[in-house]
Amino acid sequence: MIRSLRWKGAAFTVPFQLGFVFLFLLPIGYAVYQSLYRDQQSGLGLGGSTQEFSGLDNYQQGLTDPAFMGSVLRVVLFACVQIPFMLVISLLLALFLDTLSSKVAGRFRILLLVPYMIPGVVAAIMWLNLYSPDVGPLTPLGKAFGLDWNFFAPSMVWPSIGNLLTWHGIGYNMIIIYSALQGVPRDLFEAARLDGASELRVALSIKIPYVRGALVLTGMLSIIQMLQIFNEPALFRNVTPQTVSDSFTPIMIIYNQAFNAGNYHYASALSVLLALILGVASFLFYRITSKETD
Repeated sequence: MIRSLRWKGAAFTVPFQLGFVFLFLLPIGYAVYQSLYRDQQSGLGLGGSTQEFSGLDNYQQGLTDPAFMGSVLRVVLFACVQIPFMLVISLLLALFLDTLSSKVAGRFRILLLVPYMIPGVVAAIMWLNLYSPDVGPLTPLGKAFGLDWNFFAPSMVWPSIGNLLTWHGIGYNMIIIYSALQGVPRDLFEAARLDGASELRVALSIKIPYVRGALVLTGMLSIIQMLQIFNEPALFRNVTPQTVSDSFTPIMIIYNQAFNAGNYHYASALSVLLALILGVASFLFYRITSKETD
């Protein structure tokens, strides 16, 4: 009977297992397979092409490609600034909501989640119009305060994208952190206040240590998302192609190699390399933060 119940319980996971195999494992396996080949032109390049096994040549080319490795470094440096900034704001908002009554906090949660409900492409288009010196309100507002800023200048592209990503992502991260805060025993707060602890001391000594696991989770998810950034730079490139090149981020290079250059084998190798970089970065982040948690 126990064995029968186990099989019946496992049967509920069949739809997920099938989706995981056909939508994740098989595409990943096919990408790895494609990355081991390359198209070889016959004769002087006027004839057809043949697919030949190249082993790890595509990976070697990717690791020595200055455009690809430069884009990875560019995104990593941006993530080192943008992710902590976004998580600090999300943490502060979660701590603020925790001080409110459940009814008032519920209204603020919905308000802060509105940006996350907007699709990323729509949010990027909206902010492009806000940044526009022709139709956007931010440029005249800056001039009213004596600020002559250009959100599409080379020195302002990353801050402009970072502002967009922060606006779009703080609600999601805030909800995760706030949910972790709701699991903190309220007796600890009362005991600390009776001992004379201020609200700042309660937050620093009790609340933040209890939500460290949620901060690790949101940080890991942000790293994965940041290294795969595509929509925002691609839309910025339509407005300012002289600032945002087609090799601005790793995903943009992979997209151009696959759909513009038609080099699917090299694009597959770059995709696998990026997945490995994501895995290593996430693993290192988890190991470092888990040691701090212990």
